[in-house]
Amino acid sequence: MLNPQELKQEPVWLTIIRLLRWHKPEGRLILMIPALWSVFLAASGKPPLPLVCVIVLGTLATSAVGCVVNDLWDRNIDPEVERTRDRPLASRALSIKVGIVVAIVSLFCAAALALYLNPLSFWLSVAAVPVIVLYPGAKRVFPVPQLVLSIAWGFAVLISWSAVTQTLSQPTWLLWGATILWTLGFDTVYAMSDRDDDRRIGINSSALFFGNYAPLAIGIFFLSTVILLAWLGILIHLNLAFWVGLAIATIGWIWQCLRLISQDLPNDEYGQMFRQNVWVGFILLAGMIAGSFVG
Repeated sequence: MLNPQELKQEPVWLTIIRLLRWHKPEGRLILMIPALWSVFLAASGKPPLPLVCVIVLGTLATSAVGCVVNDLWDRNIDPEVERTRDRPLASRALSIKVGIVVAIVSLFCAAALALYLNPLSFWLSVAAVPVIVLYPGAKRVFPVPQLVLSIAWGFAVLISWSAVTQTLSQPTWLLWGATILWTLGFDTVYAMSDRDDDRRIGINSSALFFGNYAPLAIGIFFLSTVILLAWLGILIHLNLAFWVGLAIATIGWIWQCLRLISQDLPNDEYGQMFRQNVWVGFILLAGMIAGSFVG
């Protein structure tokens, strides 16, 4: 946590970096992962390099939009939450006007990158924008706002797959479903660290919605992710490498669920589990890439 003196001395550009969360790369990477799953699987492990670059940059720009919009929505709530009170808009280190400008610039960058895509992928990118913009408000009116975030994450799969094939097929929807469920799982884990603050403020979250059954719900989400990924692997004839990656991921998720059964975990443990899902995602990506080469 930064003290007031450190916040005052921080250069503006560094404050903007914190606004975009680029000092916490795991949150940017975990959005990028499903997009990379999708583009590599759709292209049988060999997507065009320019397209991969566009997707990587596009996820960074989209994530930037999401972070700034979220902080604009929550600028009066974040000061009440231990984990978020130092965010630039919450701490008033940046003005609302600067936040809006950064959001517009990020959105413009994402739109420029989307112009590289085919029409279906472009319009899917457009369709994702309202979900991204409205997600932060979901926690105020919807009991499981993490589902809205998961749907936003799912657009990364649809956009990337259609960017390769110009269509959406059964494998696309299996990967989309797996991404939705995986996101519900890891974001519910993340939300568990904020339960006391969210309950006090009156903000909804999946961790509060499921209550004492949250570990069970997370286990069901992860198990369902495994089932859909396995179905996908069978359908598109992925080789042994994919199954090794899926087995490692499954072991990691089982270990997390066993840890979550304990009711006395320190809050930082939930953040560690969230970051572990980044590594799980990359292990699955490696398995998908290697598993695509031999049918």
